[in-house]
Amino acid sequence: MAGHNKWSKIKRQKAKEDKKKSKVWARLSREIATAAREGGGDPDMNATLANAIERAEAENMAKDTIERAIKRGTGELEGQNYEPATYEGYGPHGIAVFVEAMTDNNNRTVADLRHLFSTHGGNLGKDGSVGYLFEQKGEIVLPADATDELTLFELAVEAGAEDVQTDDDAFVITTSVDAFTDVEGALEDAGLEPESAELTRIPTTTLQLSDDDKASVMKLVEAIEDLDDVDAVYTTLAHDGDALALTADEE
Repeated sequence: MAGHNKWSKIKRQKAKEDKKKSKVWARLSREIATAAREGGGDPDMNATLANAIERAEAENMAKDTIERAIKRGTGELEGQNYEPATYEGYGPHGIAVFVEAMTDNNNRTVADLRHLFSTHGGNLGKDGSVGYLFEQKGEIVLPADATDELTLFELAVEAGAEDVQTDDDAFVITTSVDAFTDVEGALEDAGLEPESAELTRIPTTTLQLSDDDKASVMKLVEAIEDLDDVDAVYTTLAHDGDALALTADEE
């Protein structure tokens, strides 16, 4: 039965990966449609749309799917209208939780989140209840072998980056929201291709918990991530001395 067990494990893992990929594609499709609705369907004239398309292509989304998402956004095709939304609350043990979503039904999303917060020992709060604990920043990650640290630091800072740090086998560049596009463009002009480039939220304060308490927070985070409308979940939970910010794209 060893072979059977191995195959079962492979099938479960594949199903998990397929579900994850499907959710990523759905999120990117919503982002493309929203960007096209707000700034027009021409990526040459809409930087937000161009960025969303680039990330969709990096996830191997089909060209036809991308084009349909653009047409839904511009009104050429009928479809659900998704709007960006944020939600705030506290998880167990006083951990602040900030959620970013794209939803076509705010009442449904609020109800789903309220249920999850309550079930996992937390509570969904009002707008502004924890948002002040998170700073929105641009974060660009490059592989460590892309260039040397000094060259990258000079290039990034000259373009407006706030910081460049080495994290294991990668460089992590932090920018303000306003400088994000300029820094990303400077890297592209220099022939440097990021592993990822996105706007994120960084907690200004964090809280250390025991492993057991940390696990209860993570159960809430994972449950929120599983909601179709949710794009990203950020918390003030400290993990190995660093702030933990989990996105819907991550395990």
